[in-house]
Amino acid sequence: MFVDQEVPSYYANSRSLQQHLFFLLQNRCKTISQLSQIHARIITNGFTQKSFILVKLLSLYTAFNSFPDAHQVFDQVSNPSTALWNQIIRGHSVGGNSRKSVEVFNNMGRSSELPDGHTYTFVINSCAKGGLLGEGEQVHGKVLKSGFCSNVYVRTSLVDFYVKICGEGGVGNAKKVLSEMPERNVVTWNSLLLGCFRSGDVDGAFRVFEEIPERNIVSWTTMIAGCAQNGRCRAALALFRSMQEENIEFDQVTLVSVLSACAEVGDLNLGKWIHLYVFKSCDYRNQTVLISLKNALIHMYASCGEIEAAFGVFKTMKQRTTVSWTSMITGFAKHGYGDEAICVFQMMESSKDNSVSPDEITFLGVLCACSHSGYVDEGRRYFQSMIETFGIEPRIEHLGCMVDLLSRAGLLDEAHELVKSMPMKPNDAVWGALLGGCRIYKRVEVASDVADMLTKELDPHRAAGYFVLLSNVYAAAKKWQDVVAVRQKMLDVKTRKPPGRSWIQIEGSIYEFLAGDRSHENAHMIYDVIDEITREARFQGCVVYNADDFVGIED
Repeated sequence: MFVDQEVPSYYANSRSLQQHLFFLLQNRCKTISQLSQIHARIITNGFTQKSFILVKLLSLYTAFNSFPDAHQVFDQVSNPSTALWNQIIRGHSVGGNSRKSVEVFNNMGRSSELPDGHTYTFVINSCAKGGLLGEGEQVHGKVLKSGFCSNVYVRTSLVDFYVKICGEGGVGNAKKVLSEMPERNVVTWNSLLLGCFRSGDVDGAFRVFEEIPERNIVSWTTMIAGCAQNGRCRAALALFRSMQEENIEFDQVTLVSVLSACAEVGDLNLGKWIHLYVFKSCDYRNQTVLISLKNALIHMYASCGEIEAAFGVFKTMKQRTTVSWTSMITGFAKHGYGDEAICVFQMMESSKDNSVSPDEITFLGVLCACSHSGYVDEGRRYFQSMIETFGIEPRIEHLGCMVDLLSRAGLLDEAHELVKSMPMKPNDAVWGALLGGCRIYKRVEVASDVADMLTKELDPHRAAGYFVLLSNVYAAAKKWQDVVAVRQKMLDVKTRKPPGRSWIQIEGSIYEFLAGDRSHENAHMIYDVIDEITREARFQGCVVYNADDFVGIED
């Protein structure tokens, strides 16, 4: 037996045996079977009331998710210490049973033992994980009553609790807790920072960030990730440049967020630099590149139009997650490589990795690939497989892809019926797909049926492009009176087509400009670049247009 082999005969006295059993629990217990053997020896030697041994025993039982055994040990203790109560509370919290954790805490309140800072930290974290607002507020009251309000760890847990489950109002409560703290650590500030982003208050996050006396890598990474996820990708990249200027060391988690921002604004140069830096530095330090970072590289390259580079990263991955496969499938689909996208999906299906399974985003990429390649039958088959085989409920994005697939193939009656039978209200993408098919195949009668729905369903500020598309359908069929009627309707609802927006990267900087905005400083930069390209092209003997021909084009 494990314990018999490990306990030498010369452990004659009780103290030595206790220390040896504790050593086994701490260093040699790898399985639940070994734990049971050590537990049996604890019982036979009469150590069932020794707190320091039982604390370790409980932590292992909860780590092995063996809570019945943990409670059996706990219930046999005549007067459990605070440390034992803490282990049970923490164990249920880590195991995901937040309500049981709170229940044990309440039972502790009826015992002779008093909670300490660890107790309150564990139970508050449990309330945050389980979304137990009322229970968490009650614990907050007990913290104030018991005098632990000055404990920095308890206060930090309260800040984290409020920002996680209370939304925008919770950030206000979290700020109040923070303002009452005589001592604050960077973890507290980072929790508040995260809360600002979760409530969508990006400007508030910047204000908090400026107040942090000593920022760590988590502070910077939270800011970069928060900006990238809230559509402030330029700010995210500016923060990363500030990190570099201040010689703050970043890690792979930081770079995942930076690559996400690069993908959104098309900063290919920075993305390539990160790619080179990561693999060189990891090779030098003998570190493994995170799978999430490789996934981010695939997404960045695909978003920047470098689909071959994206596939190059994908091919070198020894281990792939669902996100890896999905990123590659979606990348191929968006660039019109339908066959390649479907081939990668089939490879994913035949993968021997049981942890990899298509999700709703994967099927969105597959349906998009079928739509762009005109594979109607395959699209129908994958759509049915998604529902029947994988049990995925179609979202509006999936239905929109099917409408687009059918509309591109000229099956407009079927597409129209699908729109009318949708369980949710069609969005502008669905109407755009249907009208796009009407324009291609000159199906005025379907377009006319859509016209009234457009006015009722779409926000006037977002409907402009679809009114233009509708008027183009009528124009293609030479129904000029209907064209005039649609244009008049646009005037009546006070909608206008938003100008085209483009980005260009010059000497490492990305410039954004709007079509027709020749007064903007970036527009002057574009003129200068186009003039330079024009002069070089003419020098090479090429025929080119004037710079004016390139500016102000909306479509």
